[in-house]
Amino acid sequence: PAIAYLTESMRCDAGIMLSASHNPYWDNGIKFFDKHGDKLGTSCEAAIEKIFFDDELIRQSQVTSKEIGSSKRIDDVIGRYIVSIKSSFPKDLSLNGLRIVLDCANGAAYKVGPTILEELGAEVITINNKPNGFNINEDCGALHPEKIGKLVQEVRADIGIALDGDADRLVVVDEKGNVVHGDKLIGALCVYLHQEKILKGQACVATVMSNKALEDYLRGYELALNRTDVGDKHVLENMKSNGINFGGEQSGHIIFADVAKTGDGLASALQVLAMILKSGKKASEVLNAFELYPQILVNLNVSKKVPLNEIDGLEAKLEIIRKQGMRELIRYSGTENKIRLLLEGKDEKMVKNAMDDLAQFIQSKL
Repeated sequence: PAIAYLTESMRCDAGIMLSASHNPYWDNGIKFFDKHGDKLGTSCEAAIEKIFFDDELIRQSQVTSKEIGSSKRIDDVIGRYIVSIKSSFPKDLSLNGLRIVLDCANGAAYKVGPTILEELGAEVITINNKPNGFNINEDCGALHPEKIGKLVQEVRADIGIALDGDADRLVVVDEKGNVVHGDKLIGALCVYLHQEKILKGQACVATVMSNKALEDYLRGYELALNRTDVGDKHVLENMKSNGINFGGEQSGHIIFADVAKTGDGLASALQVLAMILKSGKKASEVLNAFELYPQILVNLNVSKKVPLNEIDGLEAKLEIIRKQGMRELIRYSGTENKIRLLLEGKDEKMVKNAMDDLAQFIQSKL
């Protein structure tokens, strides 16, 4: 998130981040940002991949000696980022009196995370803030929030905050040590922004993975839920095209477009804390506004991957499921000869019966 912010604020041509994201250190990747601090679109990524695999073009374009260019270290970038994130917190609020457990996943936020929270007045108990180049995301952070759940209870903290290695994901643990589901977090924040008259577009954006209960909960406030393919990039694209300033993924990528250029775990955490403080309630009350619907996921082996719109009778079968108030998600695995079936609805028995019928139907076709 800091690279996205700095790329735009320093008027750079592009930003590049070497990041393990939420993965182990050996699974490093590269994230590119354009001059506006946005992740590159799919067409631009495809163009880069084409160049990457063109050995002759790379050989012809290679520069040496003085043509390579130079690099320089900018010493105050951490301070710039801290000021930016702190300025997103309401000026009439303070974190004085709050005890917060913060898990930095031995990653990018190991310095700025505790600094921001402490400068806003919180008592911060920080763990996994000693990166050594190998321990990033290792049994800690947003993928293992149950660890801080125990600590939250032990130290009687008001809330627990878990980030991932590059600090673009946020997972929240309430004062009882319970991990807050990402869809519940999105729902609570969306309604909060609506009530504060900050939400734009009378909607928020999430992915196809979000529980239908989130959609129904928002509908109760006359708010819409736009769904996209999995990936915070797709969420942000939908937000931009529809004039919406809030969205996210249940995995923890929360995007406040008025605050950050991409998912930012620390910026999101401050908005969560502001919401809790303004409510005057405990985290477990504020972040548990609705119950998730039962969900069943089945993976089936297939001999061939026939396009879904070419499977005779499938649409009619799905229409029956939809009329019963259930939501479906069907997709092929990108790496295996499998098809993934997801059904969810209010009645668990009805969902199970529908899944049994759907799975049998799919097996007969594939």
